[in-house]
Amino acid sequence: MPNLSFKPKIVTKKLLQALPERARQVLVSRYGLGTDPAKQTLEAIGDKYGITRERVRQIENAGIANVRKSQAFKSEAATFDEIKKLFEVLGGVISEEDFLNHITTKDKSLQNHIHFLLVVGTHFKKLKEDDDFKHRWHINDELTKKVEESLRKVFKNLSDDELLPEAELMKSFLEHLKDVSEEYKKEEVLRRWLSLSKKIARNPLGEWGVAASKNVSVKGIRDYAYLAIRKHGSPIHFKEVAKSISQMFNKKAHMATTHNELIKDKRFVLVGRGLYALSEWGYLSGVVKDVITKVLEKNGPLTKEEVVDKVLKERYVKKNTILVNLQNNKAFKKDKENKYSIA
Repeated sequence: MPNLSFKPKIVTKKLLQALPERARQVLVSRYGLGTDPAKQTLEAIGDKYGITRERVRQIENAGIANVRKSQAFKSEAATFDEIKKLFEVLGGVISEEDFLNHITTKDKSLQNHIHFLLVVGTHFKKLKEDDDFKHRWHINDELTKKVEESLRKVFKNLSDDELLPEAELMKSFLEHLKDVSEEYKKEEVLRRWLSLSKKIARNPLGEWGVAASKNVSVKGIRDYAYLAIRKHGSPIHFKEVAKSISQMFNKKAHMATTHNELIKDKRFVLVGRGLYALSEWGYLSGVVKDVITKVLEKNGPLTKEEVVDKVLKERYVKKNTILVNLQNNKAFKKDKENKYSIA
């Protein structure tokens, strides 16, 4: 939380005193500047005064315009300059939520007063939420366009389920920000800019990817299991997966439930007794007989030793289990050269 040299609530009170009573009360209600921080709708305020929502909007807009014309506003020039400097430190363009949380995460009333100062301040411009970006404020049109265009390019280069370490994503982001001043190319600023996007996000392990991907927008045990196995980096027993979910994400994961979820999801492959790997690692799906079939389909006739060697790369099973399956005459046959193929 920054150390502000001014008291936001005192400043807004001073600015509002320049307005007639009804205009002042409309702004207080609209922006949650009273004892109750809840912001009221145009309809609710209109009902209170017996006027239309459009008339309330007109009073609101006129009130903001009159605040800007007031002597009180001019006397607070240093306050608005200080907020502008804070914007520059934070990157020049920042989501509304991030900026207000930077001031305080606990005091919603204080956030409302800061928000009102952004609204009346002539330095600051708001861009409303759209398909690509969150509600955001900026002090530089050109910089904002460059940042947003770069974020679009970063998103375009991501495949649907791809996950990137933060350092790698930032490197990619920086490649599109060559024309941006060096003073902004700091990790905390880049991270703040990345958070502007609604299409790029970070998962609980700090990896970045497409926000809509279940590898990023993690919701259920399956998604947490995917991240846990991926973090482990090699096949792992479902009991250990459940433990990892509890330890890494502070989520209750019962062993039986975790096992059931692993069975149902194509992202996971059973490679041994209770051992699961990620299908993206290249493991073949199915029971041992299915794996032998796929190995033979891919490689053609193979000796017993070659079959065992290739299947053991796909499954954590005993050699004898593979040999027993090879004796299935309905599935496999052996030629004169002692090579096996599909029956």
